Amino acid sequence: MSAADLGIALAPSDCTTISLNLPYFPVSKKALHQHHRQLISHRSKMVNLTTQKRLAASVVGCGKRKIWLDPNEVNEISNANSRQTIRKLVSDGLIIRKPVAVHSRARARELNAARRIGRHRGFGKRKGTSDARMPSQVLWMRRLRVLRRLLVKYRAAGKIDKHLYHNLYQLSKGNTFKHKRALVEHIHKAKAEKTRERLLKEDMDARRAKVKAARERKQERQQIKQRQLAGEDEEEETKE
Repeated sequence: MSAADLGIALAPSDCTTISLNLPYFPVSKKALHQHHRQLISHRSKMVNLTTQKRLAASVVGCGKRKIWLDPNEVNEISNANSRQTIRKLVSDGLIIRKPVAVHSRARARELNAARRIGRHRGFGKRKGTSDARMPSQVLWMRRLRVLRRLLVKYRAAGKIDKHLYHNLYQLSKGNTFKHKRALVEHIHKAKAEKTRERLLKEDMDARRAKVKAARERKQERQQIKQRQLAGEDEEEETKE
């Protein structure tokens, strides 16, 4: 590209070398200042569409960076000074919302899938101590919340009563159960033990009632026998 392509006249004297992000060529200072004034005047003649872009962003519901204004319809767009006219321009296609830039997460998903099976987790990838990377307090909070959530669920479903709930709540707080499966097994054992104790109590009550009834019958028989013996003694005495 030459200076003639840019419309800059070169003077034979008073030349200097300038840089315009182009290949170096000699340009006079006077020609450079003239070209600079032409650029400023050209920019001053450009229509300011900041208000239209702001209204369009508000109407479309996005940021101003996402608004595209048709450069061939600058005059018509510049006349739009209300949201209603902006909506009409949007429906006509003079103002368009730019599509969302694609930011693929395919590589991130692939990396996460590899990390889930243990890849990229060696000593060279670690920063921070073990407790800093996964605090023991966080693990304790997660485990305790899981156990307490299970207890609340079982109590609401009627699987455990409030007394067993309170007992298991205190045991969970005391780090008795390492995981949820241990708590469920303990609940099953506790319910089975409670059922066994209830059956044993019922059996003992039945046996106690049976023994008591037998004792009462025996006492009645003894009393009847004693009365019979007493009656026979009285008859013998009367005969004598």
